[in-house]
Amino acid sequence: MSDNQLAVEVVRGEMQPWSDYSGKRGAVGGPVLRALLTDVLPAGARTLIVGPHAADLVAVAVEQASSATMLVRSVSDASALAEQFPGLQVIAGALDGLSGPAYEAVVAVDGLDRVLGYDSDDLTWPERLDSLGALCTPETVLVLGLENEFALTSLLDRRPPLDRHGDDEWRPLHDDPARPVSAVQLAAELNRVGLPLQSIYSSFADKTLLAVDVAAAARPGTLPARLATQALESTDIPLLAPIAEAADSASRAGLLASTSSGWLAVTGLPVKHTIYSDAGPAVLTATQTPTASEVGWSIAARVTDTSAGDDAGEVADATPRPSIRGVVYDAAVVPAEVSGGISVETVLHRLAAAEDVPAFRALAARLGEWALAQTGQVVLRWDDIAIDGDSFGFGVSGWTADASRTDLLAAAWQRFHARLIDNHRRHPWPPWMIGDDLVSTWLAMSGVPDAEVASGKEIAGALTAALGTAEIQAPDVRTALADAERARRELFELQGHVFGLERTLGFRDKALKTRETRLRELRLQVQKANAERTRFRNSRAFAVTTLIRKAALIRNPRKFAYKVKRRLQKKLGNRF
Repeated sequence: MSDNQLAVEVVRGEMQPWSDYSGKRGAVGGPVLRALLTDVLPAGARTLIVGPHAADLVAVAVEQASSATMLVRSVSDASALAEQFPGLQVIAGALDGLSGPAYEAVVAVDGLDRVLGYDSDDLTWPERLDSLGALCTPETVLVLGLENEFALTSLLDRRPPLDRHGDDEWRPLHDDPARPVSAVQLAAELNRVGLPLQSIYSSFADKTLLAVDVAAAARPGTLPARLATQALESTDIPLLAPIAEAADSASRAGLLASTSSGWLAVTGLPVKHTIYSDAGPAVLTATQTPTASEVGWSIAARVTDTSAGDDAGEVADATPRPSIRGVVYDAAVVPAEVSGGISVETVLHRLAAAEDVPAFRALAARLGEWALAQTGQVVLRWDDIAIDGDSFGFGVSGWTADASRTDLLAAAWQRFHARLIDNHRRHPWPPWMIGDDLVSTWLAMSGVPDAEVASGKEIAGALTAALGTAEIQAPDVRTALADAERARRELFELQGHVFGLERTLGFRDKALKTRETRLRELRLQVQKANAERTRFRNSRAFAVTTLIRKAALIRNPRKFAYKVKRRLQKKLGNRF
């Protein structure tokens, strides 16, 4: 028996052969959850990790704890974890087979779905929580996840239930009537087992965490709604309709917290921040800063080293990250304070839908004046820049580009064009203006009619590649159908245009044939006339006529006769 197998303790409910890390769902992890655990887990505590977690989360728990224990139901997964983390005690088995003294910190971000084995009883979700609560005290810091079956990603998932939850996931809880289905019910269950709730987050694809009260109060265009929508747009789930539109409707109705991907409950210790969000090379944390006029946000950017994979941790420096096609992330440009107003893009979409071109033009002029007055190289994004009173304020984006102000402004309008047209939003401009002509029109409204549209398109494309949305998000069914209908309409219009051109070419071809026939007839007539002219010039009659014509030109006959006589005398001598 190897040392790795000796390091694994086996309790009742182990599964072999099995792996929770290689199925459809995989292991939960990511920089946002890692940042939350770094803030929440107490230092030097006895920590228990329940269920499959990615290596980055396990590394944080092991680093923070004085002793760490991890429970997974797969023996092969347990052996791999024991080999990867020598200081981690790994137990293979089910939750109902684990017993022992209480722990000071428990990490169950993956939830209670994958904690039972073949031989386990068919426990409901509250019964599983009872088994977990037996390993905790009221002071235990518990981080517990719960998947939301009413999430927007589930409601808009175009896959049938069989494909969403395959047998390889071994998740029989979807029909459990006792399973909590809201944040309120989750808090009630934790209070029932003696674990008073400190905070609960709405999770959006594990890339944005919003405190439940913040998510419930979020309205379209505000910072929490923008971060949640951006996280949902990055999901790789095949969808029926654009999830951004559904998130906008949910936030308008105050239901964003109820339709999140899931919830994360924290007990035993108050949390530091109300927002955690993945910004690519950095994790953003935000805390509300109420003022007399509105609610703002205090922002901090934690740059993470993503070059080393899942085992990477946070790095302290804030130097710019490597560029992606000319776009560089620089955490130093992220503002420390961000306005709580709605985004410029939200207002522009409303004005375009209302076909209020004068108001759109006035706002574009203000945006152009403000953008040209700014310094720095931050890539302008109307979906991130917020309205701040009579002016505007940068959002949380830290992407920069070495370009002129006019090129950055062109990139902002190019990105807005893509998000407006590709999402088939309503607008007042005719179809033949779609493309560079429409972007040029908006730039003229902003006061820079001579801006290079091509440069803006290149920067906007680089930003899209840096954000990763183009590679991750698959087109939803409704957008695909709308694209197909638009392509069908364009094809019909092009067919009509081709038919018109073919008809015109036919008319021109007939006209050319008629002209060619006439030219051939004229050519034959000219040839006949030339032949008759040559024959006439060689005739005696033409010679006589020429002589007569020349004789008719003589003005003084006597003088002419005298000159003829003189010439004849020279040639004939005195004989004449």
